[in-house]
Amino acid sequence: MTTRLEIFALPGIPMVEPGDDLAKLIVDGLTAAGQNLQPGDVLVAAQKIFSKTENCYAALADVTPSVRAQELAVEVDKDPRVVQLILDESTEVVRHRVGVLVVAHRLGFVLANAGIDASNIAGGGVEQVLLLPLDPDKSCAQLRADLREKTGTDISVVMNDSLGRPWRNGTVGVAIGSSGLPALLNLKGKDDLFGRELIVTEVGLGDELSAAAGLVQGQAGEGQPVVIVRGLGLPLTADGSGAGALIRLRDEDMFR
Repeated sequence: MTTRLEIFALPGIPMVEPGDDLAKLIVDGLTAAGQNLQPGDVLVAAQKIFSKTENCYAALADVTPSVRAQELAVEVDKDPRVVQLILDESTEVVRHRVGVLVVAHRLGFVLANAGIDASNIAGGGVEQVLLLPLDPDKSCAQLRADLREKTGTDISVVMNDSLGRPWRNGTVGVAIGSSGLPALLNLKGKDDLFGRELIVTEVGLGDELSAAAGLVQGQAGEGQPVVIVRGLGLPLTADGSGAGALIRLRDEDMFR
């Protein structure tokens, strides 16, 4: 591990549209910043730019709420069409009250509203919301491959989003997709400062990188969705575990 990191956002990344070449936009941003990708770099990109390029929009006019969605919408004071989309994207309603609907997403993440959001998306006169990508790990792997093809440099890629946490106020950046690094870094078997073997220590590396990048990305209208983390010093990995390794198994989750 390193004792010094450099974290910087790429300037000039435009509002992306379905079908945009995300790798090209990133290369253009690197050029504008006077930078090149370096071996060992970690690129952290906001979930929304993946979802937008992959056209993960849902028009509310096309949604017919079920009876369950209508009943739940009354309890949480939300648009029943949005509640229907949340249910469609989820496997379980974990908690709910007025203004809050926490679910287990089809990808395994426990989060509010199944990650469905309407902020920072252009409506074009249509009521629409943005869903999470179908397969965030696959999206990260594809972007990594595209950047390798365009630049000749192999890096790691993390997709981050802002989630709340049990017992803590405030959202924090977490990894919902990754490629090229161990999202969950296993330190079991290593020694501490006094030579004692670590028995249970695992580091949520993907989440730590996501939170660090979030300090530069911002949470409102900053328009800086792509961040480079340089100097981490970890070798690339192709273990294929992805961000799913960060999800605690249902029977081990004491918060549900």
